[in-house]
Amino acid sequence: MPQSDQHTPRAGHFAMPGIEALAAPPGLVIRMAEAFAFSSGLAASVGAALTVAASLAFDGPETLRTAFLAASGTFIIYNLDRFRDLDRDRITSPRRTDFVRGHRRLLYLLVGSAAIGFAGVLRTGPPALVVLCFAIGCVGLFHRRMKRFPAWKATYFSVSWSAACVGLPWLGSRAELSAGAWVSALFVTSLAANLIASNLRDDEAMSFPGGHRIILWIARAFVVVAILIAAFGPSEFRALVWIPVFEGLALSQFRRTERYGHLAVDGALLLGALGASIQLSWPT
Repeated sequence: MPQSDQHTPRAGHFAMPGIEALAAPPGLVIRMAEAFAFSSGLAASVGAALTVAASLAFDGPETLRTAFLAASGTFIIYNLDRFRDLDRDRITSPRRTDFVRGHRRLLYLLVGSAAIGFAGVLRTGPPALVVLCFAIGCVGLFHRRMKRFPAWKATYFSVSWSAACVGLPWLGSRAELSAGAWVSALFVTSLAANLIASNLRDDEAMSFPGGHRIILWIARAFVVVAILIAAFGPSEFRALVWIPVFEGLALSQFRRTERYGHLAVDGALLLGALGASIQLSWPT
């Protein structure tokens, strides 16, 4: 998910039980989790899981195709951004930058493989799917220049992610436009909360009146809006409430550290999407 800076946790932010252990030298499990996140594997998994959840909500017939396109496209775009902006990323996410530098050849190979798979699957899709993927890809490739403006970044990122994770399965389904609008609204608000929190450690955030504390509450407000959308939306989409619920849990105990941002804040989206998918696919 979005990039974040590393700073000392702000006084007044409470820790989740056991979170203090994250400050200790990482053990095997933490190192594996960091490798998963720093290689953009977590971002790709979030893209796939959100797409699967949306596809199940739409009763779409091409869940695997759209999930693969979302996952591989995310993996490609995120790693290309890492390769092109290592110097700036070292300031904001030094642990991730060290990982990318140390595993650059392997990541090149994985990105190339993902690109081949992405192209092979995309060429078999309908023209509308190709156009949507091209448009989202263009936004991703220009991300390096646009991400310097936090408010604008949260807007176009949440819309782009929603376009991919909702638009791809919606195009392959027979769901009505209103269904796509409901799910998009829930995804955009949930993703906006994630993006705002992930960028909370940016120096630019200090220019906002009220500083970090106000911004964190804005992110939490987006979570509340997403939950309300799920609660008052069509009943077939209410299982998607797990997405903002898990994100809200992560934000309720927010820590301004690089590791918490990459693992907890972004991981909450993955857990929420998995929870929603399980409920949507559960026999009724």
